[in-house]
Amino acid sequence: MISDLIKLAEAAALAGGELIRNYFRQAYTIGSKGPDNPVTSADLEADALLKTILLDACPDYGWLSEESADSVARLNKRRVWIVDPLDGTKEFIAGRAEFVVSIGLVEDGLPILGVLFNPITNELFSAQTGRGAFLNGKRIHCTQTANLADAKLIVSRTELADNLWQKYRRHFGTLEPSGSVAYKLTKVATGIADLHISLKPKNEWDICAAHCLLNEADAELIGRDGLPVTYNRKKPIIHSGLIAGNRKLVEKALNID
Repeated sequence: MISDLIKLAEAAALAGGELIRNYFRQAYTIGSKGPDNPVTSADLEADALLKTILLDACPDYGWLSEESADSVARLNKRRVWIVDPLDGTKEFIAGRAEFVVSIGLVEDGLPILGVLFNPITNELFSAQTGRGAFLNGKRIHCTQTANLADAKLIVSRTELADNLWQKYRRHFGTLEPSGSVAYKLTKVATGIADLHISLKPKNEWDICAAHCLLNEADAELIGRDGLPVTYNRKKPIIHSGLIAGNRKLVEKALNID
């Protein structure tokens, strides 16, 4: 039952979060997966732990994670765990508490469950299709802000530092930088921010769990091309970037230039 799966995902997120918390601002190793793409021993150990917990309980499910070797076997699975064991690695390295364990479950390409946990702030977000979105057991909803000029937009620190927002910021009320794509999306779901827009491509594991949370918080997430985002694709990249917020703001944000 889906209620059992949400308990499983929450337990896994808490276990992964405890492991990561023990490394925060302590000694760990840092490697690289490519330019500006670090990986730490905390990422890798949390990934192994989550994979063991989730797949031992659901051996017939597929698996897609940022820190695991991908397998085409997942493409033939109806249900797939889509995981980022530490979304916000650069924030973790910088000592900023802006990262989460992110666990999503999709069925036929659509998110049906999402759990995210920030082990430093002790924020546990959870959602399942048709059951609402919650933060530490309390129901959450997105804002109902209707105008972009009044909207608080939460954006990537890197995008802001690279001046990618210079041509767009006149459309919005305020811009606030923050780390971790998934964590930014939780702020939209809780109403701390009105809108998040990512100008750069994102991966499925960055957003899957938060997508379910947003859906259940009465918000919407789509690509910047206006198309719906689906999961468990052969190439798990959302090339267009994304827009997330209440439906009025998302529709208006699609039309900015």
